[in-house]
Amino acid sequence: MPEVETANANQVQSQSDNSKNSGKCTANSAVVKPDSRNVSRTWVIDDFDIGRPLGKGKFGSVFVARSKEEKIVVALKVLFKDQIEKHNVKHQVKREIEIQYHLMHPNILRCKGYFHDQQRVYIILEFADGGELYNRLKKKGRLEEPEAAKYVRQLADALSYCHAKKVIHRDIKPENILLDRKGNVKIADFGWAVVSSHSRRETICGTLDYLPPEMICGGTHDHTVDNWAIGILLHEMLVGRPPFEFPDQNQTLAAIKTCRFIIPKFVSDGPSDLIRRLVVKEPCMRLPLSGVLAHPWVVSMSNLASSEMNRHTVPRQNSDQ
Repeated sequence: MPEVETANANQVQSQSDNSKNSGKCTANSAVVKPDSRNVSRTWVIDDFDIGRPLGKGKFGSVFVARSKEEKIVVALKVLFKDQIEKHNVKHQVKREIEIQYHLMHPNILRCKGYFHDQQRVYIILEFADGGELYNRLKKKGRLEEPEAAKYVRQLADALSYCHAKKVIHRDIKPENILLDRKGNVKIADFGWAVVSSHSRRETICGTLDYLPPEMICGGTHDHTVDNWAIGILLHEMLVGRPPFEFPDQNQTLAAIKTCRFIIPKFVSDGPSDLIRRLVVKEPCMRLPLSGVLAHPWVVSMSNLASSEMNRHTVPRQNSDQ
């Protein structure tokens, strides 16, 4: 079990946002939500030893932490209520927690629980010690085909599970894909996710390089935005950049609208075929996720990757302070 240096609740606050001067966060001030999978369990901040920050966002920070009782290492996401109110995203945060909490799939980052006090909301997440896929891409530049195929297969399987539950992620990108120590995908950040009982949505969301034509043109969209994103991600993993990446935003938008892109010749026929069947202008013409899972390149290469990954592990992200 990795060591996590102890910090108190005030340290969480000061590391999350040094400019804030809100009062102490103590167990006495905490208002907690029970875990519906264990109704007798409630959480307060003093239940955790807090380690180093893993990242910082607009509304707060994420820390590596360890539960004092169970000795389980987790990622603790700390959000400030005043920032949530200021940016009018209370509904979005609530939706993110509810969606991720009820999704249980081996390739989706588990939400173990959540609680809040007067100033902050705390989300207890599975700790993916392989770090972000983004950092792996940044370090390696491009991935080998077996590794990329494994990630595509696991993404397609997890998103197929989501879509069956009417959940659309809408923000698949390297920064939102974490890896465990064995190199398995963990989809994270459901901030733009939505449960849609209807087939079409209108909200524009996600990251520009990964947006499909129907979103940037102001039309409606459905679950196939996630299929498109898998194709964009596969291109980025094998080429080192998304297919519609340009210095000028208008150029990027224009290229996405026409859906014209060139796959470098060094990318083999298998993944090139899969990319072209996913990155398609018409949503109804995109390869379904069942087709992604059955694609010959995905099947052959991901099997090869699994045998290789069993002999090697992704370098573990240090959980020490």
